Amino acid sequence: MQDSFDVVIVGGAVIGSAVACYLSGDPDFDGRVLVVERDPTYARASTALSAASIRTQFSNAINVAISQYGAKVIRDFAILCATRDDRPDLAFHEGGYLYLAATPEQERTLRENHETQRACGADVVLWSPDDLSRAFPHLTCDDIRLASYGRSGEGWFDNTGLMNGFRNKARAQGVTYVRDEVTGLTRAGDRIIHVTLASGRRLACGTVVNAAGPRAAQVAGMAGLHIPVEPRKRTVFLYDCAQSPEGTARVNQGRLPLMIDPSGVYCRPEGRYFMTQCPPEDDRAVGCDDFEPDYAEFEERIWPVLAARSESFEAIKVIRSWAGHYAYNTLDHNMIVGPHPEVPNMLFANGFSGHGLQQAPATGRAVAELIVHGTYRTLDLSPLGMTRILTGTPFLEKNVI
Repeated sequence: MQDSFDVVIVGGAVIGSAVACYLSGDPDFDGRVLVVERDPTYARASTALSAASIRTQFSNAINVAISQYGAKVIRDFAILCATRDDRPDLAFHEGGYLYLAATPEQERTLRENHETQRACGADVVLWSPDDLSRAFPHLTCDDIRLASYGRSGEGWFDNTGLMNGFRNKARAQGVTYVRDEVTGLTRAGDRIIHVTLASGRRLACGTVVNAAGPRAAQVAGMAGLHIPVEPRKRTVFLYDCAQSPEGTARVNQGRLPLMIDPSGVYCRPEGRYFMTQCPPEDDRAVGCDDFEPDYAEFEERIWPVLAARSESFEAIKVIRSWAGHYAYNTLDHNMIVGPHPEVPNMLFANGFSGHGLQQAPATGRAVAELIVHGTYRTLDLSPLGMTRILTGTPFLEKNVI
């Protein structure tokens, strides 16, 4: 069976659905769009397993601007993605991010990043140890040299709500979703002309969008292309504490932020509980189906750090744990977006390295602009394009957690 679509999107989680939503909502686009998703339950999608946070505290201006737009979309989501049957509220908890620096190098990085963030209009302040202690009296600050706190535009929200809102809006605008898997891409010279599915369907296409998350390199390989994206596992722990410090802050109506300890361990409130994670010591590629949590991380690495940072975290108990995947760009930890010079009708939206959820609105809008108008019309993401990948020239993001 052969069918024809103007755009075939490989992957229907938050990135693919954001592209589908913005594309189908563009008044200058009237083509047919198909989203191919291998697992519409999304049980193991990076979107569903994410910690669902957004921040403006990045080290380069493009990522700051991407998140500023993302925060606006999250705030206005009930209007932007309203359908006849639904007005999705993402319950944006604007708790902020709190970065702690304990070494001269960490302090220098926070100050350099702060200059970039403030130049972009981000609502971020630098605090001395005394400022930090006054704002969050539960913290032990003896080793801290400097703190960076986001007063607004940062926090956490409903991760699957963002994905489902984009998906439902895209469907309402005429996009077709199918449960299937892309198994082949047929090239004729410098173009993809057919997409083959596991079901046996063979689709003629005008444009292909690779939004396959941790499987992005596999999809690129079907076209004879390479991108440096691989699955990296992250284990998340939900814990309860006997004496919760939530409500003790002297800023933001008592609410605690997402705190990033100098060790790399982070934690944030999650309802009555707290959520925590740390970068693995052995951070290497894993199989796309490897979702076994690293249970030892909590006892061996996370709990000692949390207990030292706050007496409130001395008596804590894990309630639940799970593992998800970063679609990790090994070159520079930044997204890869836009067409491949060798195959211009294949567009990439990959390698978000843990930032895909918060960067989905800007990415969806950008890819849709490229398809419909042939250029970026709002935020220029060309520095995040394929050229740097092909030349091996990193566009580094220092703040990866």
